[in-house]
Amino acid sequence: MIKGIHHISMKCADDKELAKVKEFYVELLGLKICREWNAGLMIDTGNGYIEVFTNQEGEHRLGAIRHLALLTDDVDSIVEKVRAAGYEILVEPNDKDIPAEPVYPIRMAFCCGPLGEQIEFFCER
Repeated sequence: MIKGIHHISMKCADDKELAKVKEFYVELLGLKICREWNAGLMIDTGNGYIEVFTNQEGEHRLGAIRHLALLTDDVDSIVEKVRAAGYEILVEPNDKDIPAEPVYPIRMAFCCGPLGEQIEFFCER
């Protein structure tokens, strides 16, 4: 039986990119490293992990998974921290009503992360 998503995996080209990932997710966003090994690490998001590794040659590619969404209570303050750190904001904070049954009101924004990944900051209103 599936119990949830354990982790999302991202690949770094080298240790320099891995350091940028740590700086973004740990120092800037305040997430915690729960495991670290010679060629990678796992970052705890609170309800799943981001696995980042450097142990294989290759480049990053945007595939079928479009973005990762991080749940927050304050989209706007996180976007301002990310912007001040020099990261590109792809979609400014905005409110939406997802036309579900019942309607699903959210606040969201997107940025480009240190590996070119798209990150959504997501808040249920």
